[in-house]
Amino acid sequence: MNWDDIWNAMFGGLPVYGEILALVSNSVWAGAVLGLVGGLVGVFVIQRDMAFAVHGISELSFAGAAAALLIGVDVVTGSIVGSLIAAAVIGWLGARARDRNSIIGVLMPFGLGLGILFLSLYNGRSANRFSLLTGQIVSVQTGQLGWLIAISVIVLAGILLIWRPLRFDSLDPQSAAARGVPTTAISLGFMLLLGLIVAVAVHIIGALLVMALLVTPAAAAMRVATGPLWVPLLAAVFGFVSAVGGILLAIAGTLPVSPYITTISFAIYVVCRVVGARRGRMAVSA
Repeated sequence: MNWDDIWNAMFGGLPVYGEILALVSNSVWAGAVLGLVGGLVGVFVIQRDMAFAVHGISELSFAGAAAALLIGVDVVTGSIVGSLIAAAVIGWLGARARDRNSIIGVLMPFGLGLGILFLSLYNGRSANRFSLLTGQIVSVQTGQLGWLIAISVIVLAGILLIWRPLRFDSLDPQSAAARGVPTTAISLGFMLLLGLIVAVAVHIIGALLVMALLVTPAAAAMRVATGPLWVPLLAAVFGFVSAVGGILLAIAGTLPVSPYITTISFAIYVVCRVVGARRGRMAVSA
């Protein structure tokens, strides 16, 4: 492959960009909502040391979506069912970090194996199989957009409802339990909300790369900001820029959306890490 082929793959759609954008406007809206809510949820994922859990849930979500594709039902529904099952198991049995990591380590290959089995049995379009792993910008139909936004709103409302006890439990679980915070219920509730947003993310960015929107923006925000307001705000902004920016760039070419989203997300993290390190050196020298 020469440079012309690479350029055409990445930006060959520029002459008809406006027409393509009109066709994928649903995905842009879905990506915007997902980026905002995913970045916000990611703050608690990082604080609770559950980045590994995101990947574990995404594997079961992938299995559920693949099963739905095989039997001919809505893929989003299958993805949600798989995510909620994984989230419930992890949240209920994985109260301690060691138990949680062991459970996730068991669930991940099981979910991935099931997903591959279902996709192997599926005789439909190969693009549908590929999109479950790497995302597909044209996969969000008008009817599905409403469900995706509704799920994101439910997750946002749930996070806001349990914000204070969740933050207390995330930062100091021992003190939270001593103060009477229902830590088990909070943990399970958060895991279910995480499962819902993972299911939405899988539909947009794919099962393999879902952490680019649910972990990286929050990790970047924590490098340059502190406090209960600025970290979630920056994480949501970074998630929005990664999701929408990635989709808008992907429209110009023929490559899947996921490389663009992950590259933007990673670039933001690198910049924030450099800025954070420079601030740290300046603070020490002062």
